[in-house]
Amino acid sequence: MAVGFTLFLLSGMLMCGLLLHKVSQHGGSKKPNFIVILADDIGWGDLDANQPDEKRNNTPHLNLMAEQGQRLTDFHSPASTCSPSRAAILTGRYGLRNGVTHNFAVSSLAGLPLSEVTLPQLLQKEGYYTAMIGKWHLGHNGPYAPTNRGFDYYLGIPYSNDMGCTDIPGYNLPQCPPCESPEPHVTRLKRSARGGCYSKVGLPLIENSSIVQQPLDLWTLTERYKSAATRIIRSARERGQPYLLYLALAHMHVPLAPPLHSDEGRVYAASLQEMDRLVGAVKSASDHTDGDNTLIWFTGDNGPWEQKCQYAGSVGPFMGKWQTSRGGGSAKRTTWEGGHRVPTVAYWPGRIPANTSSSALLSGMDVFPTLLSLAGVTPPSDRRYDGIDATDVLLHGEQTGHEFLFHPNSGGAREFGDLQTVRSGKHKAFYITGAAEACGGATGREQLHDPPLIFDLEVDESEETPLDTETLEYQAVAQRMARRREELLWDIANDKSVSAADYSTDASAAPCCDPEHTVCRCDPEHTVCRCDPEHTVCHTLS
Repeated sequence: MAVGFTLFLLSGMLMCGLLLHKVSQHGGSKKPNFIVILADDIGWGDLDANQPDEKRNNTPHLNLMAEQGQRLTDFHSPASTCSPSRAAILTGRYGLRNGVTHNFAVSSLAGLPLSEVTLPQLLQKEGYYTAMIGKWHLGHNGPYAPTNRGFDYYLGIPYSNDMGCTDIPGYNLPQCPPCESPEPHVTRLKRSARGGCYSKVGLPLIENSSIVQQPLDLWTLTERYKSAATRIIRSARERGQPYLLYLALAHMHVPLAPPLHSDEGRVYAASLQEMDRLVGAVKSASDHTDGDNTLIWFTGDNGPWEQKCQYAGSVGPFMGKWQTSRGGGSAKRTTWEGGHRVPTVAYWPGRIPANTSSSALLSGMDVFPTLLSLAGVTPPSDRRYDGIDATDVLLHGEQTGHEFLFHPNSGGAREFGDLQTVRSGKHKAFYITGAAEACGGATGREQLHDPPLIFDLEVDESEETPLDTETLEYQAVAQRMARRREELLWDIANDKSVSAADYSTDASAAPCCDPEHTVCRCDPEHTVCRCDPEHTVCHTLS
């Protein structure tokens, strides 16, 4: 009973905080614009500004944004893989509450549960124009598609850029083949013998609810995105309407360097640079329209995909040495720092102090309550939230974030969504480790830890040597973290607003422009259905 009252009181305090931060108290009655940029599979060390001694020049536009804004150095993705992280960002809730604990498939029938309320839905109701460009990965059929989850406009891919074939594939390990030559379409969902490659369904480009190209041309996607993003920003200004632009970039998931790049060791860097140029173009468009009334928030959905070896990003100093010394990965899909500590920059001219940094413990779940607070929007009171309002961190130099932050299993050991790691201050406790793949194929043995492994990140950011279980420091920390973990699990178990995602699949659910053609291709040269943006839209998703 005491636990329930405490959690109810905390929820009440959060709601009060949201009410206190109405837009009128943030500098006037004009509602701010929001640009949220989410980079796929980006490492904390990929942002040059996070590692200035490396003297690289892969992210000059992001470096400038950091110089003119604020770096959030202890910022974490809500999960360590795609769909769960995106769901938590858009709902402000852990996967155990919003129901999304692992990735949706090409043939998924559903997506983010319809009982969940999203950030764009709430802003849309308050008069915002809401647009999304890029990777969705929260369900592509019917009511689960972006334009039915709060976005007025959508242009992008329904899932990752390696979950469908293209005529000129991105760089991958193993390298995936291009789309197949004509074969009966009934086998189109079968995977290539190379493993991990989808060769039977072309990767579609979707605008609103229609497929406009399949397979899409990966190598023109950045220009398409740039054109759409800058048009949205300028059009909103002309209408005098506040807007939310959610830009979800998959450049690093399967690197998209220029075709036939001669130096494989530079493929990832070249892809990172291309993404950075797109970010720069969006920032420039914002600066030249309504920049002083626009918050740009750049972050990542999870850490680097370590098993891709030379095609993966940099975790910086967060190497998870305890795990890597025993085999197995310590980045994407894991709860080691490299899996979820992501490069993050917030930029708002005249509002966020320039050239500053914050070590406040923050999460992608905080985007939801923070943007609502800044917009003067109160979230529905019929559910519990896990994100916190970070307005004071962004605008007023506050260094306090989450007292406790949990990291769920995102494809490593045991059940998806399990809260296997907890962070509080400088300490981090692991209850389960292992089972994620590293470069070279090693996965590491799954291990339960009772008592948990506890690291002091202040002196051991590489997570190499856990605290001695016999010390008073360890015992005090272990007791405090175990108590909070039990409280949260009890709270979730008794939360009537918990949703359950439907992960059922069916071959017919795959987005398909023309099922009569190989890889669902709509060939503008030979078919009546011209699946090409310069011709007719050829397929509307049900």
